[in-house]
Formats: sequence, C-alpha cells, structure tokens
Amino acid sequence: MASEARDHVTGEATTGTASGASDIRTPPLPPEAPAPPEPRETPRAAAPALVPLPEAEGPRDAVTRLRAHGCWYPSADPDGTEAAFICDRGGVPQLWAGPVDGEGVRLLDSSPDPVKEVSWSPDGRWIAYTTAPGGGEHSRVLCVRPDGTGRRLLAGADPDTSAYLGCWAHDGSAVAVTLAAPAASRAQRDGLWRPSDPAPAHWTARDARATLLGTTAYAVGPGGHGTTTHAPGPGGTPAARTGAGLSAYLIDPDGLASPVLLATEPDAPTLRVCDLTADGRLALLRQGPRGRREAVVRRVVDTATTFTLPVADGDQWIGRFSPDGRTLWLRSDAGREYAALFAVALDADGTARGTTVVAERADSDLDLLALAHDGRTAVLAWNVRGASELDVVETSAPPGALDTIGPPRPVPLPHEVVTRITAAGAGRLLLALSGSQRRPGVWWAHEGVSLLRTPWSARDEDTVPPGRPPVRPVLTRLTARDGLPLGGWYYRAPGRAPHEPAPCVVHLHGGPEDQERPVFDPLYHELLGRGLDVFAPDVRGSGGHGRSFVDADLGTGRFAALDDVADCAAHAVTAGPADPTRLAVMGRSYGGYLTFASLVRHPDLFRTGVAVCGMSDLLTFFAGTEPWIAESAAHKYGHPERDRELLRALSPMSRIDALRAPLLAVHGEHDTNVPPGESEQFVRAARERGIPAELLVLRDEGHDFLRAENRRLFRRAAGDWMERHLRPF
Repeated sequence: MASEARDHVTGEATTGTASGASDIRTPPLPPEAPAPPEPRETPRAAAPALVPLPEAEGPRDAVTRLRAHGCWYPSADPDGTEAAFICDRGGVPQLWAGPVDGEGVRLLDSSPDPVKEVSWSPDGRWIAYTTAPGGGEHSRVLCVRPDGTGRRLLAGADPDTSAYLGCWAHDGSAVAVTLAAPAASRAQRDGLWRPSDPAPAHWTARDARATLLGTTAYAVGPGGHGTTTHAPGPGGTPAARTGAGLSAYLIDPDGLASPVLLATEPDAPTLRVCDLTADGRLALLRQGPRGRREAVVRRVVDTATTFTLPVADGDQWIGRFSPDGRTLWLRSDAGREYAALFAVALDADGTARGTTVVAERADSDLDLLALAHDGRTAVLAWNVRGASELDVVETSAPPGALDTIGPPRPVPLPHEVVTRITAAGAGRLLLALSGSQRRPGVWWAHEGVSLLRTPWSARDEDTVPPGRPPVRPVLTRLTARDGLPLGGWYYRAPGRAPHEPAPCVVHLHGGPEDQERPVFDPLYHELLGRGLDVFAPDVRGSGGHGRSFVDADLGTGRFAALDDVADCAAHAVTAGPADPTRLAVMGRSYGGYLTFASLVRHPDLFRTGVAVCGMSDLLTFFAGTEPWIAESAAHKYGHPERDRELLRALSPMSRIDALRAPLLAVHGEHDTNVPPGESEQFVRAARERGIPAELLVLRDEGHDFLRAENRRLFRRAAGDWMERHLRPF
C-alpha cells in the first residue's frame, strides 16, 4: 500500500514574502518565458505554513540502548564528510547525524515520533525529514539545523493531513513537499474504530503496550465496529472515501518566501517531486497508480506537461536531470520486462527530442539510480534474483548529442542488498546495505571503491545474541500449477538433520509488488530459534521478476496468486523438507490478506496462521483506507464500484464459513492504510463460528511496526502462537 498523483496539473505558481521580507527565493523564470496563465479552479490542499517547534536535539555523545540497532536512509552534507541518517538505537527510528568516518554522532530530534525519510539541503544549512506522529500513517515534514537548532514544521500540521518529502532546489533555497488534504471530518468517516474515537467497551485496559483480544465477546451493532456512518454503495458497503487530492509545493525553510505551487491533482494516487533543473525551469514528478507509474516533466512557470514516460514500481526516486537540464536520466521499464536506464534528450522548454536505453540487463531490474552532485557519475544497483549488484558509470555528452555512459565499473559489496544510494561530496558515495547476516548499516565509498562501514553502524557480532548465528537462506525454485515459474528463500532451522521433516511457516511479503530478499529479518530469527523452518516465496504479483510477473495477479489473476500459496506450501514439503502435518501461513499487509485468504481457500492445508495488518474484505478496505491509497490500489485489486463482485469473491470474509484453523491477527492501532477493523471483523467472525482466534493490537503503531518494544512483543507473540499450534500431535 502506498500514498502519494497522476495526469495534468492545473494551478498557479505564486510568489510573495512573509512578514514583508524582500528576499524572494523562487525558481527564476527564463527571459523568454511567457506570463503565467490565469489560475483555474482546481481543488488543492492549502499551502502549508511554517510552524516553529521547541528544540529537541539530543546528547552530543552516542547513547546506545540497543547494541543490535539499524542505520538506514543516509543523506550527506555538501562536502560528504557528515551524514544525516535514521537509526533505532534508542528504540524508535530517529534522526541522527555525524561524521562518516568518526564516532561522534548526535541525536537531532529526540521526540518519539518515528522518522521515515531524510534529506540534507545542497547548501548544508538544513536537514529536512518526515515523521509519523504517534507512529501512525499520517506523516509530516520538518526541518532542523545540522546542530539541532531551529527545528520547525514545514507541512502536515493538521492531524488529518499527510505530507511527504520531495527533492531540494539545487541552491538549497526551497524543498519540495507533497501535501494530502483531509478526506472528511472525523464525524464523516467510516464506522471502523479510529484511535481518536472512544475506546470500545471491551477494551478495558490501556496501561500496556498492546491489547490481546480473544477472551471477550466483540461488540456488534450500533456504535460497535463495522457500523457505517456514511452513504453506502451498492450492496450496503461504501465504495471509497473521497479526498481533496494531492498538491506539491516548494517551501522555503527560512520562511522568507511564500510556498510555490508546483502541481495539484484531485483524487490522485501518488505525487512526488523527484528533481528540479539547476535553473528551476523544469520539475520531474512521479505520479500514477500502482503498476502504472509515470515520470512527468513539467515546466514550473506555466505547469505545462512536456514529457511523460512509464516508469517502474519500487524506489520513488526515479531519475534526475543533467546539470544543463538537457538530459533526463530515468529508471524505467517502458515497453520492456525489466527496468533499465533511459536517457531522454530535452529541448530548452522540456520537450523530448529522443529517448535511448543506455544501460540494461537481460533478466535483472535496475533497482536504484543515483547521480553524483555534478551529474557526471551514475551509480546503478541491479536486482539479480533478489540480491544487488552495483555498477558505477561515467556520463559524457559530445556537443549537440544525447548523453551517453561509459563502461560500467563493478563495485564489490560486503552484503547482499543495497537499499539506498546517495552522493556525498566529490567522488564519495553513501550506501545503505543489508544482508542475511547483519542489520541494516551505512557504508561509504571513495571514488566508487573501498567500501568502509561507518563506525556508528551496528557491528556484525551485535546483530544477534551469542550462540544463535543468523541463518543464510537458500534460493529455491518451483513451478506453479499453471506452469508459471516461482521462487523463494528457504530458511532451515539450525540443529536439525538435513532430511528431518520440520514444522514450517510459509511467510508472505506485502505489496504485492514487494520482493522477498536475502536480508536479516528478526522475525525469521525468532521463528528459526524455536525450531521452525521458514519458506518465504514470491507469488505472482511480486516485484523483481519482470513486468509480466508483476501484472500476473491483476483482475481474476489473483485467484491464481492464492493457488500459488498452496503450491509453495507443497514445494516446502517436497524440497524443504517441511512436515506436511505442521504447516503454517503468515504475512503482513498484502501478505496478511493472503494469510486470511489461504486459511479459507485451503482450509485443510495449514494448521494455523498469523495475519498482520491484512485486508479481510476488499470492499470494506476500500471504504476505510485513505482516499489516495484507494485510488492507487484500484488498478491492482479492482475498482470498488465497477468490480464489486470480483472484490467480493476475492475477499476472505466471503468464505469465512470454510475456516478451520486457529489464527492470530496483529494490527497497529493507528493504521489508516489497512484499518484495524479488517483484522477485527475476521477474528470476530471466526470466534462466532467456534474457531480459536485472537487479535493483538499494538499501541502507537501504524501499518509498519517501528518501536523496538512493540516489535519484540510482536515477534514473541507470533513465535509463541506458532510454537503452540505446530507442536507434534
């Protein structure tokens, strides 16, 4: 599930001053630029206003409460000697900064709100970042000085809005922010319980980090979960909540210039400002629904669209302009199975003169694309069967010709997967890495070679407690019943004889466009430590295997994806070897949906299941989720009005009478992506039919569980549940 806009933008570019200031720092207009057109009336989010906040910097010395911590999402200062990054050493993802080759890190925001994205300004004066207040799905954009002073809120002050971080202007004068306007007042929302509402009568205690429901009857009827307070669509369930759309602005963190509207989209699924030309003439936007993303070049002066090209799902930072603005580098799968590097030649007004594929691999996606600050070095991360391979290439441009690239220079990687690449000064890179033997960390490379781990990233020996080394998974392949090739990673519990049948958990990732990759997962480590094998497959619809595989679950193809789960379970038995009498299914988000669906479509296959933040009824999901998420998901699952019968047939709740296996559902209380009512209605229906079922609701969490204590509680509860239900007869 994702949030963020689509087609033609209307609106006006505005300039002005705050408090009568005369320092107007907005993208300059070229001398020949026409006058901006008269603004047209299009719904858009109100321009955000800067809100000063109390200082919240932390201690100057590193405070390590979690030795086995993760560091990720680095962003470097202009000379590349320091990095801002996200780290959970304090128990929650927070904003830290420090030298790339030294220990002296500092906490820049000690508030408990989890940090999700970080971006250091090109002029070095500000660090912008995104947080999730209360751990929920609504986010806001803040900025702070590198020394921890001057913290202020740029967008997202209204708790019913969400704000997302875009790129910086190249001179550091403004940062792009996307703002999602509120859909409706709280009184107009659907009847599923929200964290702001009074707690249901059966929730009697709030003194713990979570509530485990399973021994008390669920409330049904007026005022209970499942009550609908807005007009229903056909069949009694509302189709979807409508919103005011997404708007993207350039915001001056100093508050000296008024926000500049770059784009606005009513009822839009995504909108991200990925880059601006150095002179501010053109903007690169990423927009469109899941599976149909587009790169859009737009003139800032008149918001005219000059170029569009389909781009791949995955990383949102899809490309960048060359220093002169005459070439656009894009990561795209337009007209092809796997994403490649495209070079688009542009005229001065942003019109495309030609498009060329300049780097490609026959059976691997271009996963990540980053360019050096001078735009003359590109770093390409390729997805090779779930692992990463890294190339550095030099770009060049003969006079009047399209930019090209030089031969690739491979960079050896110390761990299997690259999750982020960013330039760090002249000739230096920062890479966020993760692998099957360690937690995420940040490494830096000088001149594209000699990767060195930052001193503040967790050491390999601190990844897990002594005596329980991580398990390196084995890539395995199988064929679905209709002939489609599938694959996944099999984790064998340590200490078990090679051919001894073992209880096995089939774990299903989210998305569904996500991909199972060989990285250390504390949940898998927990299950393996209890003697359970784990098989983590990619069913159809997963990313990393080509566009046809991603699209293979569209429409009625989702029924085949549900069959894939059963085929993967059978493969775990024949190739694992897993014990066919002790199989379980588990997954998060879309994987939670697959868990619910597998338990009712294959009722005699699994002994139990654990569904985490999953959809149990696709119609109530569309009615309860955020409007922009619904807009984006409609292409993937089906339209909540036109495809109601298909969505009903695909919904686990429509087959609840077939349920036989006990289940545990887990949900974050602030999840507005997949509302908690999705888990509650399934658990309630199971209990009404005499099936053992429990619901674990985690406090201060949204769709992702980000707090260390909640993550530990979740892993322990899931492990206890699996161990209890998979023990021998």
